[in-house]
Amino acid sequence: MARERTQQQQGRKRPGGPATAIKRRNCYFCKEKIAEIDYKNVNQLRRYISEKGKIRSRRITGACRRHQVQIAQAVKRAREMALLPYVAEGPEERERGGRRDRGDRDRDR
Repeated sequence: MARERTQQQQGRKRPGGPATAIKRRNCYFCKEKIAEIDYKNVNQLRRYISEKGKIRSRRITGACRRHQVQIAQAVKRAREMALLPYVAEGPEERERGGRRDRGDRDRDR
């Protein structure tokens, strides 16, 4: 009985499979025919990092694989040269009730 159900379920296809997946955004750098991404162009790189300072994924940015690798490398270089921050600023995060640090435990006692 259980086998019959599983075989019937396998035969059915769910509506909205890969054909109705979210439309991929085209790569901005491929459209503009930009071969190399410059780490000194901070305004352009800010579009590819989150509010917390993390590098956004390809799925979110819409960049192709080649350019996403270049974006990640450029962001890392810009961080090393202090053009971009590694993380977001601390005080704004704490005011919103963010996570507590280990050092905060001692102050509560």
